Amino acid sequence: INKMIKETLPNVRVANDARELVVNCCTEFIHLISSEANEICNKSEKKTISPEHVIQALESLGFGSYISEVKEVLQECKTVALKRRKASSRLENLGIPEEELLRQQQELFAKVSE
Repeated sequence: INKMIKETLPNVRVANDARELVVNCCTEFIHLISSEANEICNKSEKKTISPEHVIQALESLGFGSYISEVKEVLQECKTVALKRRKASSRLENLGIPEEELLRQQQELFAKVSE
């Protein structure tokens, strides 16, 4: 939270007690949303809180104005996760053992240093 405060307000000094208050407010907000999402999850007889439960919790607690931004961030997170999975599977899909790839890499390093 302190890092976010510094990034958001780079030219502003924030008193320690004000920082602590912001941290406490964030903690309370997270508890509030997660408790409501947990109740929604339990009502739907699920065992895992999903993003939809969190979105429903925001709506039911009167934070509906945040939902569009939350959905955008959720989509960005999914996109990043998908790119990571694709990148990691590319290496697996090459069909070349890791030892062979390392040997080839060492050969390339040797050629460059010559």
